[in-house]
Amino acid sequence: MPADALPVLNEPLTDRFRRRIRYLRVSVTDRCNYRCQYCMPLEHWERVPRHDVLTLEELAFVVGVFAELGVERVRLTGGEPLVRRDLDRLVAAIAELPGVREVALTTNGHLLDRQAAALYAAGLRGLNVSIDTVRPERFAAITRGGDLGRVRAGLDAARAAGFTDVKVNAVAIRGFNDDELADLAAFCWSEDLVPRFIELMPIGDLDFQGPEHVLTTGEILARLGERFPLAPDGPPSGVTIRGPARYHRVTAGPFAGRKVGVISPMTDDGFCETCNRARLTARGGLRACLANDDEVSVLQTVRGDAPREALIRLIGEAVQGKLPAHRMRDPATVPASVMTGIGG
Repeated sequence: MPADALPVLNEPLTDRFRRRIRYLRVSVTDRCNYRCQYCMPLEHWERVPRHDVLTLEELAFVVGVFAELGVERVRLTGGEPLVRRDLDRLVAAIAELPGVREVALTTNGHLLDRQAAALYAAGLRGLNVSIDTVRPERFAAITRGGDLGRVRAGLDAARAAGFTDVKVNAVAIRGFNDDELADLAAFCWSEDLVPRFIELMPIGDLDFQGPEHVLTTGEILARLGERFPLAPDGPPSGVTIRGPARYHRVTAGPFAGRKVGVISPMTDDGFCETCNRARLTARGGLRACLANDDEVSVLQTVRGDAPREALIRLIGEAVQGKLPAHRMRDPATVPASVMTGIGG
């Protein structure tokens, strides 16, 4: 089928609830060099066979079709995306796609010092680094062997490479890091980073995710507010493709003007109302919702004889199956897939 005969598929891409899909999160691998306790089980985790993982060229092809259908922002995730060889080639291919306004990456930062310059040169601009604690011994414990020093070296390398939009993601966990949220925020601000605190989500049904560990957004803001006066900070005018964080700004003191984000899937009843995201897993699964195990596989379609037209139909099927809201507060519908296999 010629390009000018592209089938019309609810373009721009919109679900049944009139939410436009502008943001695609792409998992490039289910492998990770960390084993964070809230993310991956210690045992009995089966990786996807390598021949069932989309190649870089296949990933770029799928993203290209999404871009034709209106996706403007692409975030690469894992597992840990930096363990995937030649990731900068994929970044360059996506950055050149018409319609794509930003290519971003979420990483644990362990390998960032070696790759930051090449990724920036390829066109990567958004960078999120996961740091749940600024205490090295706690960091090693929660990641089961991670090295905070390596991550900080990665942040230094990212700044040296030219990155200016660097955020730090921290899962707020009662009984683990709830006594250092303000310290973590201050560390980020002093390093010209934007901290973001995420409510613990029960994805994968891991032992560490019990309700006794959940810290609500209200509690997060209250603990930060004990040291820093905060006020809600609205999104910049015209921003339509950003993610789920809601920001507050420090109003006084040495960090006045600095921002902190909170991501509230467990306590915000309206969290899903403006969701603009879809997900592609490394094994070729299209997920319209992080917290729903239902997915549409595109692996064999992408490797078929006429993949483009069939892929457009599958994308439509996945998007039209998007739920009005996630169901993580219902124990009966907690996603069984672990985060490293989905791409958070």
